[in-house]
Amino acid sequence: MAASTTYSSAKDFLDQIGQKVYDEVKNGEAKTYKDELEGKLSFASIFVGETVSSLHPCGLDYTKRLQGKRYPCANRQTVRFSDEYGGQCTHNRLTDNQSDDNTCGACAPYRRLHLCDYNLEKMGRTSTTKHDLLAEVCMAAKYEGDSIKTHYPKYEIQYPGSGSSFTLCTMLARSFADIGDIVRGKDLYLGYDDKEKNRRKQLDDKLKDIFAKIYDNLMEDLTNDQTKKDGAQKRYNGDGDNFFKLREDWWTANRHTVWKAITFMQE
Repeated sequence: MAASTTYSSAKDFLDQIGQKVYDEVKNGEAKTYKDELEGKLSFASIFVGETVSSLHPCGLDYTKRLQGKRYPCANRQTVRFSDEYGGQCTHNRLTDNQSDDNTCGACAPYRRLHLCDYNLEKMGRTSTTKHDLLAEVCMAAKYEGDSIKTHYPKYEIQYPGSGSSFTLCTMLARSFADIGDIVRGKDLYLGYDDKEKNRRKQLDDKLKDIFAKIYDNLMEDLTNDQTKKDGAQKRYNGDGDNFFKLREDWWTANRHTVWKAITFMQE
């Protein structure tokens, strides 16, 4: 991708976007529990026996970490961008996209239909710590980024866009946001058929279970700080078993690591 007068490379552009977004959220109320919610890849169960220096979100390899199973892009179309296959525009494909006459509303982009999150769908309920969840989310982000970076340039050659140097960067940022929506329980995409809709629901139910355990772990970590523990209970108990605020705060605490995973580019 060509350089611009403001950014020396697309990677610099991505990093500056990420830093700007991170700066906007890090000073909010979520920062109160950032240290307790921030995951460490070195503590994830899939990294047992590895040295800390070898752990980096850009180096995640499902063949080594997941015994070659749960490939994040499994059962997804290799065509990530298409003018032949449209996005899902049917009225019942997106949350809040219902209409009285069943006409089309907002569309789920083709890129979103085949997001590389298969490992999240298939992770066990034993992945119940903030560290294990971070490893799984980074694994999905890393392979999603690889898929976008592999397929989008070919699509741009065949279907030239607006000429922007940073269109690829936009695609990566949008997939990053999609992954964040899934983690936070705010994914608008319902699925293209009943089977896919069921998978979407099962994934969210699994994340609810994981965040219930993360909540329990947080309460244990705050045992010696009753004031902070009371504050956490007040902040996170109001969402029932959805844990929306906890999921939001976990994402805020860990998004910078996920960002590194999805935007990594070989020099």
